[in-house]
Amino acid sequence: MGWEFWKKELDEEELVENVGFEGHSSRRASTNGIGPTHLVDPLEEPVPGLGTYEDFNTIDWVREKSKDRDRHREITNKSRESTVALLHRISDAFSGWLLMLLVGLMAGALAGGIDIAAHWMTDLKGGVCLVGFWFNHEHCCWTYNETFQERDRCPQWKSWAELITGTSEGAFPYIMDYLMYIFWALLFSFLAVTLVRAFAPYACGSGIPEIKTILSGFIIRGYLGKWTLIIKTITLVLAVSSGLSLGKEGPLVHVACCCANILCHLFTKYRKNEAKRREVLSAAAAVGVSVAFGAPIGGVLFSLEEVSYYFPLKTLWRSFFAALVAAFTLRSINPFGNSRLVLFYVEFHAPWHLVELAPFILLGIFGGLWGALFIKANIAWCRIRKTTRLGHYPIMEVLVVAALTALVSYPNSYTRMSGSELISELFNDCSLLDSSQLCGYEQPANMSETGAGNSLADRPAGPELYTALWQLALALIFKMMITVITFGMKVPSGLFIPSMAVGAIAGRLLGVGMEQLAYYNHDSILFRGWCSAGADCITPGLYAMVGAAACLGGVTRMTVSLVVIMFELTGGLEYIVPLMAATMTSKWVADAFGREGIYEAHIRLNGYPFLEAKEEIDHNSLAVDVMTPRRGDPALTVLTQEGMTVGEVESLIESTRFSGFPVVLSQESQRLVGFVLRRDLLISIDNARKRQDGIVSASQVVFTEHLPPLSPEAPPPLPLRGIMDLSPFTVTDHTPIDITVDIFRKLGLRQCLVTHNGKLLGIITKKDVLKHMAQIANRDPDSILFN
Repeated sequence: MGWEFWKKELDEEELVENVGFEGHSSRRASTNGIGPTHLVDPLEEPVPGLGTYEDFNTIDWVREKSKDRDRHREITNKSRESTVALLHRISDAFSGWLLMLLVGLMAGALAGGIDIAAHWMTDLKGGVCLVGFWFNHEHCCWTYNETFQERDRCPQWKSWAELITGTSEGAFPYIMDYLMYIFWALLFSFLAVTLVRAFAPYACGSGIPEIKTILSGFIIRGYLGKWTLIIKTITLVLAVSSGLSLGKEGPLVHVACCCANILCHLFTKYRKNEAKRREVLSAAAAVGVSVAFGAPIGGVLFSLEEVSYYFPLKTLWRSFFAALVAAFTLRSINPFGNSRLVLFYVEFHAPWHLVELAPFILLGIFGGLWGALFIKANIAWCRIRKTTRLGHYPIMEVLVVAALTALVSYPNSYTRMSGSELISELFNDCSLLDSSQLCGYEQPANMSETGAGNSLADRPAGPELYTALWQLALALIFKMMITVITFGMKVPSGLFIPSMAVGAIAGRLLGVGMEQLAYYNHDSILFRGWCSAGADCITPGLYAMVGAAACLGGVTRMTVSLVVIMFELTGGLEYIVPLMAATMTSKWVADAFGREGIYEAHIRLNGYPFLEAKEEIDHNSLAVDVMTPRRGDPALTVLTQEGMTVGEVESLIESTRFSGFPVVLSQESQRLVGFVLRRDLLISIDNARKRQDGIVSASQVVFTEHLPPLSPEAPPPLPLRGIMDLSPFTVTDHTPIDITVDIFRKLGLRQCLVTHNGKLLGIITKKDVLKHMAQIANRDPDSILFN
């Protein structure tokens, strides 16, 4: 998601100022006796809005976990008092599993609908079914009983040229079909980008970089809202159907997380606690991959490896349950019409041989090089889009790219078909009945019809296969180029399918080459002993599968989850070793050019406040070198625990843009007492002025446990100890920066105070850490837009 849409609502400089310092609140000592969201005032009632967060702010993980522990402890204690309270405790414990059930059902149903609609609208570009316009090509010809070769030309399905001109042969009908293909592609892409721009700017892109940032604790209001869900679901179908080089699998993670966020509002436990909600969103990311590929186990591992920031064991179990429910729901809908859950089912009969590890590793090298090249090229293009006038015309950009894609795609049958259809074709293992060009082999006269088992023996390539190889080579070049400029446009766009398509094409080309090499040289030292004449030695479809995994791994840097997704996706369990070899090679090669995957690169491009766990720090700086204020700067703005009036505090808040203030014993001693959030201060003072008698600008603000003695004429004080964090995280000035960064990563801190012998020196915010890491990596530190 680009910054352009956000810029309309919030000025960039003002936004950066508004989130200058992050507050860190409320992990209280048990002796305090005051709840985390209660103001210590005569009314002793919760203050509305206290403990909540503003948009584009970071949550306080420690405070949220502390709130949940207090809530759970209260429910447990009450459950011993009455049966109703006991039932409430049971329902509270069960609510997480119920929520997971609902998320799985909702995401599975939406994914099934998206699959069916996308398949129908993609076929609509080629023609229409006469017996029912709502049938796609496959379902329209389902009952046609002619030969397999003629099945795709059943009388119930008419191309647009046949409907308009009455014939499908000749140059004019071809041009008519060509023009209709371009027309539908432009119409679908125009509707997609217009709906996104008009109703839900957050619905564009993949969504995974933003999901990762949200799961790390950042707040982006509306990104997982109902409008985003509705528009993303509709425009995802339109974008995929337009023929653009994108997939629906990545955006399905965003769709599933939107479902989870909306359903969280049904349960108080998740509605009022941001950390608990992020546990649900982690499980929803697993659900998204589960319904995208029909890979529930791979989905759980994807969430754990690639997306989640905080993934406790309980979330692992719930993710598995939700992914299972979603997969079952999708299987019940049966969107592919083949009674199978997986997107590409393959059935290879020939085992792979040790010698083939060399070409598999070669595919891994190709995948790593392509991944590194793609990331650099795509980020460079996206930066041009953000910094030039191109970014001001998103509708025109989408229409131009859609027109270009349709214009070049139509003449080539392999670029004309959808991404998932292409990959399925490339994964296919040729059989006797296959009419595909990729199975255009010659049959030697002295050779039996079949090889070992149910598979065909290796055969020499025929003219049809050579034609298919030329078309695939052109498709490979086109896909590599067009995907660079397509990913990141203002329409929902996934990267899984385009990346896999590039790898599958390269793999199929290499597989056919290896097959012909084995056929003509089966007596050479390489093939002797395991590949005899008339045997089925090489499976080109397997090379396509390995190539797809290698390219996807090079782009995303996924490893374990990718291998599991691939064998769940294809059913090829015995080919785990080739997949592992190619995936690891691709990651090593791509990491040699840069450790960032495509999602991390887009996070950095958009300036999201994300602390990447993979990034290592080999710098000798200390906490004192990173904190604010630096040496020679004015002293840090602080509050004293007593002695300041309401008017002085309000004046201080008004004159600064910090998100929180340290509380010290006095201006002279600077001994640290606690930390208080700007938002909590404003809400508490405003509430006190409205609801408490006598609170005026001259009233003293007190952060101590006992009220100080006041003269009878003085107005009543305003006690605010209840909103202060009594145990803020602190480090000493000599703490190494790598330790400080680790503390921020593992505890999810918003800020950390720096002390020397108990005396407050400064503050390190998450933004300070991100800026320092950017400087170390020779990047622009001002590119971090938010805290």
